[in-house]
Amino acid sequence: MPEICCVIAITPLVRELILHLAEQDPSYPVEGKTARLAAVLLEQIPNEPVKELYLPVSDHSKIRHIADALFSDPGDRTTLRQWAAQLATSERSLARLLESETGMSFGRWRQRLHLMVALSHLAEGQSVQNVAGTLGYDSVSAFITMFKKALGKSPTQYFSTAD
Repeated sequence: MPEICCVIAITPLVRELILHLAEQDPSYPVEGKTARLAAVLLEQIPNEPVKELYLPVSDHSKIRHIADALFSDPGDRTTLRQWAAQLATSERSLARLLESETGMSFGRWRQRLHLMVALSHLAEGQSVQNVAGTLGYDSVSAFITMFKKALGKSPTQYFSTAD
């Protein structure tokens, strides 16, 4: 199993195993059919490729403040300099803190947050135009370009092959 929390790409088999097992009584017998299926699932998961969609969030109060604000309003375009002013620190100190706590620059971290929000909203059936607006993009094409650079496919292509 992966050492850290992460997102994995799953095969149709793994997806169906998860869906089936989610409907079963969690106190299944150790020697039953459900136990054997759970064992198959646990054998398959380590073989699945890790996707770079994990969003690290620190418990540091300054980073937590930024994360909470951006989770509640992902379209917020406050710059790193503006966040630093709000948090009574220098832009450079905040940038170093973000890098050390999350392993990412502020811009990369915010883009990853946008991808996570976008995937969630698109999976719920929201339109690409609506999601682009929620994330504060000036145009749908700018959002599609970001999505395609990050995931290698447009939102439509991504969801047509995700199943």
